[in-house]
Amino acid sequence: MSAAAVPSIDQLRELALPAPVTSYWPQTWAWLVLALILLAMLLAWGVWRYLRWRRDRYRREALARLDQLVLALDDPQRRLAALRELPQLLKRVALSMPAGEAAASLDGAAWQAFLQRHGTAPLPADFAQRLAFLAYAPAARIEALEAHDVNVLLNASRQWIEAHRVAV
Repeated sequence: MSAAAVPSIDQLRELALPAPVTSYWPQTWAWLVLALILLAMLLAWGVWRYLRWRRDRYRREALARLDQLVLALDDPQRRLAALRELPQLLKRVALSMPAGEAAASLDGAAWQAFLQRHGTAPLPADFAQRLAFLAYAPAARIEALEAHDVNVLLNASRQWIEAHRVAV
């Protein structure tokens, strides 16, 4: 046997990797079309959510202001101003709604009917009267309101601001 015929480790070579069994690319055009449709739907949903988020900006700002009013009720010096601002806040929310300019001149029973028509849950029957009381009553009578009555007004106001229907 000759010396050249003796196998050496230097003669070893790596084996080539086999081709992938399946391709990562969709096998038919239908899968590509389905992926594009799903992508378009996801994009449309994202745009819809963004536009809705922008449309409800007035609602988020009103809820933030209502939270500030609730905090102001604990301070005796700011309590009267906070209670007087509650009817103004609800009127501003109504005016901020699309086609809400109709609410500008409403008061009394018409204001109550507007709030009830756009609300999702029933409001107290005398809600508009209580709001008018907060806006126009003498300061001494407003300061004499019980905490329970104030909480009922605040809860009804929060519920209406959070869930009122917006006709677009």
